[in-house]
Amino acid sequence: MNLPKIVSHDEWLVARKRLLAKEKDFTRARDRLNAERRRLPMVRIDKEYVFDGPDGKATLFDLFDGRRQLIVYHFMFDPAWDAGCEGCSIVVDNIGHLAHLHARDTSLVLVSRAPLPKLLASAARQTSSTLVRDPRRPAPPTPESGPRRRADRLGNHRPRDPRTHR
Repeated sequence: MNLPKIVSHDEWLVARKRLLAKEKDFTRARDRLNAERRRLPMVRIDKEYVFDGPDGKATLFDLFDGRRQLIVYHFMFDPAWDAGCEGCSIVVDNIGHLAHLHARDTSLVLVSRAPLPKLLASAARQTSSTLVRDPRRPAPPTPESGPRRRADRLGNHRPRDPRTHR
């Protein structure tokens, strides 16, 4: 194994400050790129997407669950596989309590190509099984999200202005 050379503290400090300047330049460039991405125009979704889930069929609109934002995570699970992607399983196992997202008016859903019975069986084996709701029991309300009005779930909600989020 090739290890870095050993130098004095002063030499190390000069090299570290040089690297820190590059890191700061990179961070600023990444921030500018992220801001540019956020300014991209939006695209109207006209296609009707329908998903099968433990609570039955749901449209893309339904997945928002009355919230302003939606994070969609593609859980790689080919219909021919017996288990989901190992890396995706690790990510899902480490998703925190969803109340933190709900407090930020954001919903999280996982989508996959695998049939629902395989997904439910996989979720039951993982610590992330709390992400999959049992259709016989409604999801518990959280203090951050509070109870949702039924009209929000049925799609009868006032569109928000994307510039002001109101």
